[in-house]
Amino acid sequence: MSNIIALNVASRRQRLSERTKPLVAVFARDRRIREDVFWLKENAELLNILECTGQAVYPQALSPYLSFYQTLEARLQFFPQYYRFLLSIGLDLEDLGIPGGRMEPLCHWVATQGLPDAELSDLQRAEARRLLARRAIATKAADPGLDDRLRAFIGRSATFALPNKKAAYELTHTVFYLSEYGRRDPELDAGARQSLCYAGILAYLDQNLDLLAEICVALRQAGQVPSPIWEDAVRNGLSGFEVCRDDTASLSDDYHEYLVSTWATLMMGLDDSGQAVPGGRCLFRKVQAPDGALRAMSAVLMSFAGQRNREWSRMRPGVTEMLTPEAMTVLLAAERSTPHFDAFFEQFARAEPATI
Repeated sequence: MSNIIALNVASRRQRLSERTKPLVAVFARDRRIREDVFWLKENAELLNILECTGQAVYPQALSPYLSFYQTLEARLQFFPQYYRFLLSIGLDLEDLGIPGGRMEPLCHWVATQGLPDAELSDLQRAEARRLLARRAIATKAADPGLDDRLRAFIGRSATFALPNKKAAYELTHTVFYLSEYGRRDPELDAGARQSLCYAGILAYLDQNLDLLAEICVALRQAGQVPSPIWEDAVRNGLSGFEVCRDDTASLSDDYHEYLVSTWATLMMGLDDSGQAVPGGRCLFRKVQAPDGALRAMSAVLMSFAGQRNREWSRMRPGVTEMLTPEAMTVLLAAERSTPHFDAFFEQFARAEPATI
């Protein structure tokens, strides 16, 4: 009977405090084996959200992690390439209440082994710095110019006015690390704040609620209030999730959007949009999102070739008349969501391409 799929859809909403124990059980025990790197990724993400939002987690809820926590030394020694995942999980477990005090010596070991020195990315170096600093340990990989380079990257707002999901996620994570996940003012300049705005417009146009949720979190960590239109979209998307037990289907699902949307609603001061978690091998499936406008807008603008103009007021009639009603609805909402849409379009239009 292994080909039978057991579905148990939980339709009622629950606060995160009610969902925490079944969520931990699902991710720690039921979805993947612990030797799978995706187990590390999923659990690091879940525990990070629980820790940085200050959730009160009962020790019994964390019990599925106890044996993993007790073997962290051996895992770090055998899988040093995953040190950031392993440190993140262990540090969050301790800070959420698991006793043991293992993480300070493990952080020292990571630093003395020079594991952060092997990172090629400033973003990864910033993450390593943040993890080790949680136990007051420094790493020489975090050179004095690290913050300057990170700020230069996020301060170039033109980068984020064009579709580039990798850059957009690096933008949000840079803010997470500079703000220590909302624990201090990241001191973003006007360019960085503009970058978050442009990335949010693109995410909304694309109806990419996973990215939009991260942008809303980053904005709040920077002391900004995201557009209500963006936050409503994230909250409504979370309310529409189907969380069901499925013992055979692929685990290629929308768990990440579920987690970061939960995070974003907590940052709004709300906690009433998450679907109950039935337990077992759960899948997280979002409701089919409406068609976005981003792809259609890009195609229309490219078709105009030399007739493109940087002024949205001049291009608006020609763009809108070629969009479907569904895309138009999304575009009009994006336009209303921020007073910076015209400035965004000046970059997005690519009306004056450099000579190649």
